[in-house]
Amino acid sequence: MEDFSSFQEKVKIHFSDVSLLEQAFTHSSYVNEHRKTDREDNERLEFLGDAVLELGVSQYLYREFPEMAEGELTKLRASIVCEASLVKFADDLNFQDLILLGKGEEMTGGRNRPALLADVFEAFIGAVYLDRGFDQVVNFLESYVYPKIKSGAFSHAMDFKSQLQEFIQRDRNSRIEYEIVEERGPAHSREFIAHVSVQHETVGIGVGRTKKEAEQKAAQQALINQGAIS
Repeated sequence: MEDFSSFQEKVKIHFSDVSLLEQAFTHSSYVNEHRKTDREDNERLEFLGDAVLELGVSQYLYREFPEMAEGELTKLRASIVCEASLVKFADDLNFQDLILLGKGEEMTGGRNRPALLADVFEAFIGAVYLDRGFDQVVNFLESYVYPKIKSGAFSHAMDFKSQLQEFIQRDRNSRIEYEIVEERGPAHSREFIAHVSVQHETVGIGVGRTKKEAEQKAAQQALINQGAIS
C-alpha cells in the first residue's frame, strides 16, 4: 500500500504540514477508536474543500466556455463536483489506500464506500488549499480534473447545440442544419456520424453512439473550429 511520502511525490505536492494531509484522509471512525491521540477527522477539511473545489472548477469553466450560459455552466459544474465524479477522481489516484479507518468501518467496506471517498477527495483539496494555497489547488486540478473536462468526459451535461445556435446567431442570422451522413457497425454497437452545416457549409463533424450524441459532438467541433471554445 502507498504511504503519504510516495503519494506526495506522485501528485507533486509537498506539504509543509504533513499532519494536514494525514487529517484529510482520517475518517471519524478512526478518531473515535484512537481518542488518546491528537488526531482530527477530515470533516472540517471536507467543508472547506467543497467550496474551494467549486471555485476551482467554476473559474475554469468560465474561461473555457465563454459562450455557455449561466444555467448550462451550473449544470456542467454540478456533474463535475458530484459524488460519482469525485469518486472517480479519488480512484484514479488510489486514495482508498491511504484512508485511516476504524476497524468497524473497515470491516463493513468503508474504504470503498462512494460517499466516504468523495468526502476524502474534498478534504484533500481543503488541505492543499490551507497548506499550499489556491494556486497549488489549480495546479492539481490542471493535472487530474481539467483534462477530463476538456476531453469531453462530462459532455453529457453540455448542450453544445444551443451554444452553437447562440454563437452563430449573435453575428448573423444563419441557418444551422444537422445531418446524419453515415451509420456503421452492428446493431448492438451502432455508430453515427453527423455533419453540422451553416448556410450549407459543413462546419463540424461528430461521431457518437446515438444520433443525438453525434450531433452534439459535431456542434462541439464547430464551436472549436469557430474559436468559441478550446
